[in-house]
Amino acid sequence: MKAIVIGGGIIGLCSAYYLQESGWEVTILDKGDFSDNCSYGNMGMIVPSHFVPLAAPGIVSQGIRWMFNSKSPFYVKPSLSQQLISWGLKFMKSANARHVIESALPLRDINLLSRSLYSTLAQQDGFNFGLERKGIIMYYKTEAVAEEEAHLAKQANEMGLDAVVLDKTALQALEPQVQLDVLGGVHYRCDGHLYPNDLMQQLITYLKQRGVQFLPHSEVTAIKSSGKKITSVQTGQGTHTADLFVLATGSWSPAVARMAGVKVAMMPGKGYSVTLNAPSVNLNIPAILCEARVALTPMGNRLRYGGTMEVAPVNDQVNMNRVAGIVDSVQHYFSNLPISMPEKSSVWSGCRPCSPDGLPYIGYAPQYNNLLLGTGHAMMGLSLGPATGKLIAELANNKRPSIDLAAFSPARWS
Repeated sequence: MKAIVIGGGIIGLCSAYYLQESGWEVTILDKGDFSDNCSYGNMGMIVPSHFVPLAAPGIVSQGIRWMFNSKSPFYVKPSLSQQLISWGLKFMKSANARHVIESALPLRDINLLSRSLYSTLAQQDGFNFGLERKGIIMYYKTEAVAEEEAHLAKQANEMGLDAVVLDKTALQALEPQVQLDVLGGVHYRCDGHLYPNDLMQQLITYLKQRGVQFLPHSEVTAIKSSGKKITSVQTGQGTHTADLFVLATGSWSPAVARMAGVKVAMMPGKGYSVTLNAPSVNLNIPAILCEARVALTPMGNRLRYGGTMEVAPVNDQVNMNRVAGIVDSVQHYFSNLPISMPEKSSVWSGCRPCSPDGLPYIGYAPQYNNLLLGTGHAMMGLSLGPATGKLIAELANNKRPSIDLAAFSPARWS
């Protein structure tokens, strides 16, 4: 049985990994050369702690206020685009307490599945991607956010996740190198992190050694179907046929899916990151700065920091005002970290695929019985890569999925 995976990011590679492992002959198509996509520049966090979706109460009003600040962590570029208007209406409809409650357990379960699969993968020959289970720390500076984070920590513990609220003294003991300017934080000891660049390269090497075919510079230009089946995809390199097709094209998913007559509600959310090599002062545990929505991850002798969510059509422009906002935020929490305004050439940017309700799409496209979607993971693509890949393979092999996939159905906006 032949499978074609469209997209060479973490979701596509993990889908190929589990499909090949279960006996499929796999080909991966990518419009680039497999060396530069969102999976390389992310913060490398594995986050069972992230059980609250992007679409949550308060985010709409907060987002409106942030839109008038050029350095803010969230921005929606005004546009008359029908895609953006439709996405925005769905986002506002989803941003309510009921949605948060209904999403918590599915997000916990898929993240825990991924965490377990990463542990297994790290033990295989050929894999050494810096996996660590030190958790992450959510730092806050204000009483209002302290109250919110304490509530979330309580909820996390009730869900079986390991989270503890710490004051500044306890946090300082965990981070002896860093001068903290915070009120406190929550240490989610259930989380982990890794170095994405090594993970991606090792997955590619592993899959090639096992016969998976990689076709770079193969952007899909047309998709042919007959009845309930996709029959072929067309690229500049030729026509490709298969028994199964997996769409894992991140922010490009709506455009690719449209060729098959499938609607995918999604908008790109651009983020930025910068990686420092051998900084003189480094963190011990990954950090998220709550008020600023900025993340920092130590990756061996490196430190990567990043943030922002710019909702706009796909583009490769780097907004240095947003980067300045990230740098300023870090300095307000960690005064002695050696982070200053970077050169534009050293700033990585990428577009995360954001569904309106903050949940990924995992499952069969409603119109077809051989087209699987694995997309819409927003900022959790790295965290959810192995789980998504395994679930895709289980569906392809008509096996019962490891977790309930109802919340992630591609048909939920139909």
